[in-house]
This record gives sequence, structure tokens and C-alpha cells, in this order.
Amino acid sequence: MATSNPMLDILKSLEQRFADLETQLSDPATASNQAKMRDLGREHRRMSEIVTVGDAYRRALNEIDGNEQIVRAGEDAELVQMAREELTRLEDERVRLEDKLRDLLTPPDPNDSKAAIVEIRAGTGGDEAALFAADLMRMYMRYVERKGWKTEMLGSNETGSGGFKEVAFSIEGEAAYGSLKFESGVHRVQRVPAPAASGRIHTSAATVAVLPEAEEVDIEIRQDEL
Repeated sequence: MATSNPMLDILKSLEQRFADLETQLSDPATASNQAKMRDLGREHRRMSEIVTVGDAYRRALNEIDGNEQIVRAGEDAELVQMAREELTRLEDERVRLEDKLRDLLTPPDPNDSKAAIVEIRAGTGGDEAALFAADLMRMYMRYVERKGWKTEMLGSNETGSGGFKEVAFSIEGEAAYGSLKFESGVHRVQRVPAPAASGRIHTSAATVAVLPEAEEVDIEIRQDEL
């Protein structure tokens, strides 16, 4: 007796939602609503990857079923051996695709799609820590450039040596906060400072804070509250 596969049931429901999204995105009424268009487009991109992986998963299951039938029939020893070898590969592929689908089906952080505010502060290490903070800023800027995102400087406190005591900037791009949120924390580096003649290794630290950009809200202040 065939057993039901809960993952296939989930995929069927998601594929129906994907089709509904494509219908809405092709509706001229949707195109006139930029906020709705943006939200639907974001969901469509996420669903598109799920549907693609789901198709590969379904094909793997069908191939597994076909090879199992060959093994059960047992009519050709050479063909059965080939089917057994193929089943080993297909089972590994099935597990990989199932794991991928579970990751994709995990609800995303609602803040992941937002722009990010990055603040870098020099920690212990004096001028070398300030230079390290500047290095971190340039590293993030190069990453943003490669992604084709936009940045805006929000403020900085420079040192005479070309470093930063603190620097803050915003990053706007697809899932900017989700891509950078795990950068938050203390970063350390051990290296020989360029001006040092002794060649002694110096440990410097800098803190990085990554925050989702706050959404604009309308606040009404009544005259009697002033």
C-alpha cells in the first residue's frame, strides 16, 4: 500500500499559491499599487525557488520508484545492479532536496528584507583599532558594491591616522539586513601595525552593530498633549 508523502502535500499547496501570485502580478490593477507589487514580487521570488527545488524533488521520487520496480522485477541481473547503484545516488539526492525544502519552508525573519543600518566602533587597541574599524567599513562597502546595493553615510568620527572612532551608514538592497545581521558583534584582528618598527603583533578590536531600518510611521500629537 502506498504511503502519503506530507512534503508533496505541502508542495501542492505552495504551487497553487505560486500560480495565484503570478496571476496577481500580471493584473494591471496590481501594477498601479507599488507597495503591493513590491510585496508580491518578494514573495514570488521566494516561492519560485521552492517550486524549482520541489520539481527536482518530485523527479527524484519518480526515478526512485522506477528503479525500485526494476529491482523488484529482477528480470535482468545487470539491469538490477545498475538500478541498485542508481538508487543509492537518488536516495542521497532525495535527502539533500528534502533538507533544502525544509530550509526554504522555514518562516523568514520579517526584518530580513529591510534595509540595514551598520555602525562600527573602534574598541581596544588605540589608533590601530581605529584603522581596523576603517578596514571593516571598506570591506562592507566592497561587498555592497559587488551586490549592486546603495549606501549612505550617516555619520563618522575620523582620527588623524585615517581610521574611525565610529562610523555609521545605511545599506539599501534586496535582503540587506538578512545578509548582514550576523556580522553584529565584536571583531578582532592580530597583526603588526604598519608604523611599528618592532614587528610586535598587536591585537585590536571593533564592534559592529547591524540593525534593520525602521519603518516610517505617522504619529499624531494632539495640541492638548503639548
